[in-house]
Amino acid sequence: MKGMIFMRKDFGKQTIVTPLPVLIIATYGDDGRPDAMNAAWGGQVDNDMVHVELDNSHLTTDNIKRRKAFTVSFADRKNLVMADYFGLVSRRKEDKIAQTGAHVEKSAHVDAPVITDFPLTLECRLVSVSEEFGGTRVVGEVVNMSADKSILDEKGHVDLGKGEFLCYDPAAFAYRVIGERAGAAFKDGHKIGA
Repeated sequence: MKGMIFMRKDFGKQTIVTPLPVLIIATYGDDGRPDAMNAAWGGQVDNDMVHVELDNSHLTTDNIKRRKAFTVSFADRKNLVMADYFGLVSRRKEDKIAQTGAHVEKSAHVDAPVITDFPLTLECRLVSVSEEFGGTRVVGEVVNMSADKSILDEKGHVDLGKGEFLCYDPAAFAYRVIGERAGAAFKDGHKIGA
């Protein structure tokens, strides 16, 4: 590293955080029909908590407040078109679940639907809703995680490398696939100074 010159370019006030998972938030409306939306801003808060950042105008935001529950599924390559569609159309104008032919089951753990087309889903009980930064931050406690057998390893654990999960690339307005294992967490850093 000594003697290397790094050339950098300033971009001003732009923000790129990567990877941004492509999250599909599913809820039931006040009419009992399932709905889903695509959200890129969200993540893990604690061992058993997640958050999503939603616009105040989304029907999903209203549904979460009413039902006190939601599910978070992780979009994958196989369901890219469906996932993108969930972000293009409002449920106020169209029945997105019917239009896409998505397969839905009622969660056994919370009052929200599970879209079984997506291989990994977190079933969440609402913990808090806060209005901040012009939007709504929703925090949920994960009461159950369900995974399709296709993404399990030989020991029955989730193998994220098998899922071909998507992340959103805000620099290119594109979806990218996550999957290749690059190293061992909490282990490889020990090589320094050893």
